[in-house]
Amino acid sequence: TCVMVDIDTLKTKILDGGSLTEAEAYSLCEIEPSQHEALWEAAAEITRRFCKPEFDSCSIINARSGRCPEDCKWCAQSAHYKTSADVYGLVSREECLKTAEENRLHGVRRFSLVTSGRALTGRELTKACGYFREMSENGGIGLCASMGLLGPGELQSLYDAGVRRYHCNLETAPSHFATLCSTHTIEDKIRTIETARKIGFEICSGGIIGMGESKEDVVDMLLELREIQPEALPINFLLPIPGTPLEHADISGLTTEYCLKVLCLARLLVPKSDIRCAAGREVYFKGKEKDLLRVVDSIFASGYLTAGGQGIQDTIRAIEEAGFTYEIESA
Repeated sequence: TCVMVDIDTLKTKILDGGSLTEAEAYSLCEIEPSQHEALWEAAAEITRRFCKPEFDSCSIINARSGRCPEDCKWCAQSAHYKTSADVYGLVSREECLKTAEENRLHGVRRFSLVTSGRALTGRELTKACGYFREMSENGGIGLCASMGLLGPGELQSLYDAGVRRYHCNLETAPSHFATLCSTHTIEDKIRTIETARKIGFEICSGGIIGMGESKEDVVDMLLELREIQPEALPINFLLPIPGTPLEHADISGLTTEYCLKVLCLARLLVPKSDIRCAAGREVYFKGKEKDLLRVVDSIFASGYLTAGGQGIQDTIRAIEEAGFTYEIESA
C-alpha cells in the first residue's frame, strides 16, 4: 500500500544536519507515485548541498579473474558455476600501468585493481603492491583496491604502497545475505571494512539491487551503510549472468523509476557519501541520464573509455549539464 510522506520535512531535517529514523526511511519505500518527483527534487537539493562540485569517477581493471572459491550467487567468477568468465592470474605490470594511464588521460579520477578470490595474499599481493607503488609515484590518479577479505597485515601493505581507498561491498541487507552466499558472512565484510578504516583507508562500500530482496531489505542495507559512512557508496543494478544461480532472476521490477528511487534513498540516508551509479547504468538509465545525474555525483566509468569517443563525450556533456565540473584531456 502506498502512503503520503511529508518529503519537504524530511529533506529539511537532512539539510539541517539531522538523519532519518528507520520508520521514516521505510515510509519512503511506499510513497505514492505522485510523490516521486518531489523525492527526486529533494535528493537533487541534498546532492547540491553536500557534494563537491567536481564529479567523481572510478574505473577498474579486472586484475585477477575466475576460480573464486566463494559461492556468491550473482558472480560470474565463482568456481561453483559454469560461466564464460575469463580465468587468469594477476595481470602484468605493463597491462596494469597502461590501463591506469589511459584512464588518467580520460580524466577518470580513481583507478582500482579488483581481484577474484576470497583474499589476495602472498606473492600476488606483493606484486600488486609493486604496481601500486609505481602508480603512486607516477601520480595523477587516486588508487583503490578491491581484494577480498584481507587482514590487517595485508591491508597495511596496500596502504604503504600508496592505496588510499579500499572497496568491499556489503552487497545486500544483513538479513538477506545468507540466501545469496554461504562461504562467508556479512560480518566478515564489516570486519574487513572496520580494519581498513582503522589503518586510514577511505571506504567504498555499497550493494547490488535486484537479487530477490524486498524494499525493506534495500533500506536495511542502506541503514547498515549509514553506520559505516563510506566515502563512496556504489549502487549496482543486477545484470543476470548466464550460468549463475541468478541467471533467471526476475528483474522486471528494475524500472528506471524504481532504480532512481533507490539512489534517492541512498542520498537521503547517507547524504555526504559519493553516491555512485555502477553496474547496470547503461541498461536501466538508457536515455534517462539527466534524471540520474540529478541525484548521484559519481559514476563507474569502466566500459565507456573503449567504446569509442561518442560514449564518454555524451556522458561528460550530461555531467556538465547537471552542474558538475568534469575535466577531460584527449589521449
